[in-house]
Amino acid sequence: MSQADIGLIGLAVMGENLILNMESKGFTVACYNRTTSKVDDFLRGRGQGKNIIGCHSVEELVAALKKPRKVMLMVKAGDAVDAIIDQIIDHLDEGDILIDGGNSHFPDTIRRTEFVESKGRLYIGTGVSGGEEGALIGPAIMPGGSPAAWKSVQPIFQKIAAHTAEGDPCCEWVGENGAGHFVKMVHNGIEYGDMQMICETYHLMKGGLGMNNEGMHQVFAKWNEGELDSYLVEITRDILHYKDEQGREVIDLILDAAGQKGTGKWTVRTALDLGQPLTLIGEAVFARCLSALKEERVEAAKHLEGPATKFNGDRNTFLEDLRQALYAAKIVSYAQGYQLMRAAAGEYKWNLNYGGIALIWRGGCIIRSVFLGKIKEAFEKNPNLMNLLLDPFFKDALKKALPAWRRVVVMATETGIPIPAISSALAYYDGYRHDRLPANLLQAQRDYFGAHTYERIDKPRGEFFHTNWTGRGGDTAASTYTV
Repeated sequence: MSQADIGLIGLAVMGENLILNMESKGFTVACYNRTTSKVDDFLRGRGQGKNIIGCHSVEELVAALKKPRKVMLMVKAGDAVDAIIDQIIDHLDEGDILIDGGNSHFPDTIRRTEFVESKGRLYIGTGVSGGEEGALIGPAIMPGGSPAAWKSVQPIFQKIAAHTAEGDPCCEWVGENGAGHFVKMVHNGIEYGDMQMICETYHLMKGGLGMNNEGMHQVFAKWNEGELDSYLVEITRDILHYKDEQGREVIDLILDAAGQKGTGKWTVRTALDLGQPLTLIGEAVFARCLSALKEERVEAAKHLEGPATKFNGDRNTFLEDLRQALYAAKIVSYAQGYQLMRAAAGEYKWNLNYGGIALIWRGGCIIRSVFLGKIKEAFEKNPNLMNLLLDPFFKDALKKALPAWRRVVVMATETGIPIPAISSALAYYDGYRHDRLPANLLQAQRDYFGAHTYERIDKPRGEFFHTNWTGRGGDTAASTYTV
């Protein structure tokens, strides 16, 4: 007899925790794993005595589900997702729903939505953020795909999601086909930026101010009570205070070579494809790449000199400057992320709810912070807001922080401490506020060597001109195109 509300394939940690989350909220869950012994182990262990139905085949899983059937895949992104879709699709009926809850690349989700819908079934690609703990007690969930599927999964998703202090679920429909996984990708890109900026403030405190871990712990604890209140500041506070069983500060034992799984790189590549200046997140990705060159950096440190200048100002005054710089750069990070989402919405014909996305990110996810409430308010006041920097609240916040932000960049430059994300955020701000940039010279250079043409300020946009700069080039111009 069909009795499960939803089925889940993939019993790694995220899959197990989501099943336990769903079951704890009153749903009966059927589960299946390609290695069927994992199903038995799960039901004898964490799933023992719960409303969970173990299945040893796809056919058994499908038979256990109420209609319309809902099957969630929690498997590694890539070929594994396609393999399971191919395996299960013909066992489903018209109107049944497949859900990919992994970190799939959004173009794959666009393709899979089209394929599954062509078979008369419905498809959802959903971002799930919050790690193992979030999956168990309440993640942020970003579903997109077949709009007709949302009504069936909404009660489950919104019940298992994290909730804000006001009781709002951190889950809302994002948009068509690949929109959910796209928003999750941007979330991860912003996460890269936030983490890098926090690491840069840590580097300035440690290398510039000579602070010890306990002192930095206290600073981050204080920051977490104000405008910077967030999950990432909170865990940084805890990391700096943590000691192992031998009393050693673990942070100082960790090799300074960062890893990455690729979602940050996807975000930057997409920004390049859409022509969006995602400079801060780009620098965060490249900072990880630079950190990975550990052996090269060790050798370079023996040969390359930096400035001898040391910080000699007031530490507490500079720490306040640093707090304001981090806050200002964080605003820019989100502004760039939202610019990318606006560009993608236009390119892929998605109707994104920008305030709703900020609400999804308010709880459960890695970038959750009080800051996101202000973004939600900004888009509620003006759904057509061109850039977060132009919202009155954020415009005023940046104005107040600018002097401190500039002082931090100057101090970092003078002492030779790299802060690529924080300084690139300031460069973006200065570039965005200029009504005239030196790109006129750049266009002249392009036209000089390649006859690529240019527009004129005294002529309508879209009208292109070429100059025979040397007198030998002739009047033939190259075709105009934009990459």
